[in-house]
Amino acid sequence: MLDLQAQLNRSYRLSLIGVCLAFVVIALGAFTRLSDAGLGCPDWPGCYGHLMWPESVNEKQIAELSFPNTKVDTQKTWPEMVHRYFAGALGLLILGLAIFTWKQAKSNVRIPIKLPLALLVLVVLQAAFGMWTVTLKLLPQVVTAHLLGGFTTLSLLWLMCLRLKHRMAVAPMVSGSGPRTLAIVVLVAVVIQITLGGWTSSNYAALVCADLPTCQGQWLPVTDFADGFDLSHKIGPNYEGGVLDLAARTAIHLSHRIGAVVVTVLALILAWRLATAGFKPLAGILLPMLVLQLSLGLSNIWFALPLFVAVFHNVGGALLLLVLVKINYDLYKNNQLSRYTA
Repeated sequence: MLDLQAQLNRSYRLSLIGVCLAFVVIALGAFTRLSDAGLGCPDWPGCYGHLMWPESVNEKQIAELSFPNTKVDTQKTWPEMVHRYFAGALGLLILGLAIFTWKQAKSNVRIPIKLPLALLVLVVLQAAFGMWTVTLKLLPQVVTAHLLGGFTTLSLLWLMCLRLKHRMAVAPMVSGSGPRTLAIVVLVAVVIQITLGGWTSSNYAALVCADLPTCQGQWLPVTDFADGFDLSHKIGPNYEGGVLDLAARTAIHLSHRIGAVVVTVLALILAWRLATAGFKPLAGILLPMLVLQLSLGLSNIWFALPLFVAVFHNVGGALLLLVLVKINYDLYKNNQLSRYTA
């Protein structure tokens, strides 16, 4: 039987590997979505009936006979399948983490068990959303939910790492109380902003405003928020390329821009409050992530959504989210320790 420290170390390493793998899955998912490869494979979980994807001329001919409404495009098939295999590897790792922690919990070892089980349920749900993304032809609600599921998986794995690290060696407590309520507000604002980003991407609204700070050369362009945020899209059409008109897409894009301004202001206030309350290291990691994400977002507009920048804008959003998860966790634990020692 492993001793407690060894068990915690093993769970921590598995969780940390999961965080890294989840980052790769998010980046590959963004690359697949932004390169219009979401329907590169018309079936699931294979690709034109293959475990990988059809490559030879003969394989492509057979595939196109089996799926007469789609033409094999290797530039779109491989990103989709690589994404699926990495997502599958992440699922297996989470299964292994859940089994390991369950066995340790039965031995009365104090290792978090609820998080791995929640992750296991979530990864199964994510697989379903991955399938529906294909079968429902990139339905925006499903694509956005699939994106949020990926970010949630990453966040829970990161939270698992933080909890295990705390149990292995408690970090020195910072005197004083931090801005816990504001930190929660900023975290919620970032989650909403990520949702808006996913909705913008899934409705192909990223390029409807190619100028800054105006949109289409106007401060108040024509918008249709009712249509832009109508969640009752009918199942059936192919949503690749988007189906909304310009006014609806403009409303979506502007909402994402406004959200960026709100998040920036709130995050700056949080960084200032953290610094003045004795949490300068936390402020020191928040500000660079905020600047990075803003720079990537602005670059998407200035340079007309280059694929490399757009993918890293998704990764930047994930990094900012993890920073806020750490800030909230550290403030929560500091508050608990303050009460205990009071």
